[in-house]
Amino acid sequence: MSYETLVVQPEGQIAVVTFNRPPMNPINQRLTEELDRLLTEIENDNGIRALILTGAGEKAFSAGADVAEFGEAFAEGRVKEAAMLRHRVFTRIERFPKPVIAAINGYAFGGGCELAMACHLRLIAEGASIGQPEINLGIIPGYGGTQRLPRLIGRARAFELLLLGDRVPARRAAEIGLVNTVCAGASLLEEAKALARRLAQQAPVAVKMIIDSVNRGLETDIEKALEIEADNVVLVSATEDAMEGVMAFLQKRPPEFKGR
Repeated sequence: MSYETLVVQPEGQIAVVTFNRPPMNPINQRLTEELDRLLTEIENDNGIRALILTGAGEKAFSAGADVAEFGEAFAEGRVKEAAMLRHRVFTRIERFPKPVIAAINGYAFGGGCELAMACHLRLIAEGASIGQPEINLGIIPGYGGTQRLPRLIGRARAFELLLLGDRVPARRAAEIGLVNTVCAGASLLEEAKALARRLAQQAPVAVKMIIDSVNRGLETDIEKALEIEADNVVLVSATEDAMEGVMAFLQKRPPEFKGR
């Protein structure tokens, strides 16, 4: 499948997806719709077990929404419609059954930050920065920022970033838990690939059930969350991969997980 705004590079069991709208890689409707189609393609491809999202060039992962397109949506009364499309696709990333890594190679502001927060893991180049600066324009985050940010870094720090609109340098982003790892810019993509390859070696069904347990568990109370976990334990325990993992441990050899 061909894409206008994305470059897709499969490499064995992983795929690198680049937002191809340099230099700022803004998120427009076409990119969002193509990302949705790509997720369907990768979800149905049993050979791909982990996904990396990054931006073309060195300047930006994504500096946010496409301003021209946003202006048109505002003028035509389609702001909620546009926001809900991003909500649906970003939530799909968050709930995707295969690990999604954001390799933040430059600016990740506004919608770019919101997209990165929907990913399961975030690596950032040491010269990059991230944040939700919408308040400085007299608007608010519209692609999930007011909801995912406090869930990631806590209510107080989220209020600080949302109400002040400051750009957060890479090291500070790691300190507050907004990203997982800071990398040298030159090695960012290779480190993301190494992480993706490690994830691709894990049992696919167990990976899927961990993602499901964490996501659904955070949306409910602890009693219901523990029930979700228990149900998923039962499902995973019945897989061939679970038996393979136990046998490999007993036989002192690396497991070979098949996703069954």
